Amino acid sequence: MKEQEKHKHSVILKEYGKNIQKLVDYITNVPDKAKRTEQSYTLVELMKQLNPQLKIENDQKLWDDLFIMSNFQLDVDSPFPMPEKELLGKKPLTIGYPEGEVKFKHYGRNIEKLIERAIEIQNDEEQETAIIYIGQLMRSFHSTWNRENFDDGIIIDDIKTLSKGKLHIDLEKVKENSLFETNMRRDFKTNSQPDQPSNSGRRGGKRRNNGGNYKKRRN
Repeated sequence: MKEQEKHKHSVILKEYGKNIQKLVDYITNVPDKAKRTEQSYTLVELMKQLNPQLKIENDQKLWDDLFIMSNFQLDVDSPFPMPEKELLGKKPLTIGYPEGEVKFKHYGRNIEKLIERAIEIQNDEEQETAIIYIGQLMRSFHSTWNRENFDDGIIIDDIKTLSKGKLHIDLEKVKENSLFETNMRRDFKTNSQPDQPSNSGRRGGKRRNNGGNYKKRRN
């Protein structure tokens, strides 16, 4: 009896406030189940109106909160089943952390996983593309803590170390084509064609001057 009195004057979910709690207590004690159900639907809509941020929540979350505020005593025909009371006090499962020490902490474990996947690639061209992608990531991670005295050779040496010598890419090729530069556009071609002269400003073989008139070529 004392426990019921204590619950009657307490706010179980403070985000809804005392008034919503009073309405839940009232509906829970309505004798007719059909009326309890009808009033519960109305209360759920009221909870949405009073708390605009709850509109993005799904209806099951609101009904779960309604049952919780009734101390799991609300007997209605709800669209969702009443949640299990034991789940509220149940501790979440412990998240396991990966075992083993990371070789280079500034790269992280994901780089090591990418290198492991790259080693498994059989096609030489695809493997080189994977190495270039990994090198770009490693360069960006490396530059966040050491911007001075940086050289692509450091990245290549680290790739060799992490892959235990199974991955290799030519240093001169990397430097010549800026393969580890993430802010440059590359087509991975050894011979680049010179840019063609632009035809902007020409029309019908004539150049347009600043005055907007066409100037004929002198013979």
